[in-house]
Amino acid sequence: MKVIGIAGWSGAGKTTLLTRLIPRLTEGGVRVSTVKHAHHAFDIDTPGKDSHSHRAAGATEVLVGSARRWALMHELRTEREPVLAELLALLSPVDLVLVEGFKHEPHPKLEVHRTANGKPWLHPDDPSVIGLATDGEPPHAGLPVFGLDDVDAIAGFVMGAARPRDEVLRILARLRD
Repeated sequence: MKVIGIAGWSGAGKTTLLTRLIPRLTEGGVRVSTVKHAHHAFDIDTPGKDSHSHRAAGATEVLVGSARRWALMHELRTEREPVLAELLALLSPVDLVLVEGFKHEPHPKLEVHRTANGKPWLHPDDPSVIGLATDGEPPHAGLPVFGLDDVDAIAGFVMGAARPRDEVLRILARLRD
């Protein structure tokens, strides 16, 4: 299992890129999972449904299963937010994990940058940025640069640049030490 991040400021096009990249990879036989960081409270459950009622009643975990999918929801309550390493450890084995967000973690990542956002670049201040997908000209790139719409080239880069999960976990652990 290999891991690579897709990072950038809000509105840069990370999710749009991922929704185009994932089908390209899966069409080639790559099994892909994603980890998405959310900066705010979010809910994937619907009020009025039994699973929501179980969580609202105080259950720490609620697992919902059907013939088509299963989902495990874990309510943190007073626990701290899990770090990327802990979330990666929860995933079932696949060929590639694409991590959206977690821009301040030191895992290898492709920076997505949209000029119209007016936000600063993550690189060159972040040595874990190993490539750039942009609609503009990056300053002092020194890194592979791809157009935001060049999904084929980005797919090739991502497959070649992703690192084994155990290596990424070691990188993330060094930050915590």
